[in-house]
Amino acid sequence: MTGRFTYLYITLLVTLFAVFYWDVSPIARVVNEYQTKMLLFILDMGLPDGHLQGIDIMISPRYKIIITQACNGMIPFLVFLAAIWAYPALFLHKLKWSFYGYLLFFVVNVIRLFIVVYFVTITPEYFWISHDIFGNALLMSFGLSMFYIYLITIKKR
Repeated sequence: MTGRFTYLYITLLVTLFAVFYWDVSPIARVVNEYQTKMLLFILDMGLPDGHLQGIDIMISPRYKIIITQACNGMIPFLVFLAAIWAYPALFLHKLKWSFYGYLLFFVVNVIRLFIVVYFVTITPEYFWISHDIFGNALLMSFGLSMFYIYLITIKKR
């Protein structure tokens, strides 16, 4: 089963990224634009007035954080999605976890961005620690935890 899972996982991962993330795909452009707009809408509600200007979070007059496609949370969700669809389970179980995964990854990504903004507001030098180290570790550990919970909730046939 390990070989089959690995082959399916890699195939699904490449396919999902090609369809839902690669800029050449018209589907990816629509999905990522929608995802980024939703993220910016939520961030705008939680940031002080005037901090969000378009896709920029203004930390100070000389420092801003730019919310790009790579910030919208699609990458970790697609990695998770490929894993759950590659693993043998009932269709409805996969569908349910796809939905849960999307919602929960979105929430965790919003929390991650608020944490980054908080630490960068203290001092801009904290960006790489809060974004590159803590933020990515948060998303990776959350994704692995979600996949583990998915695995233990699969009903034995």
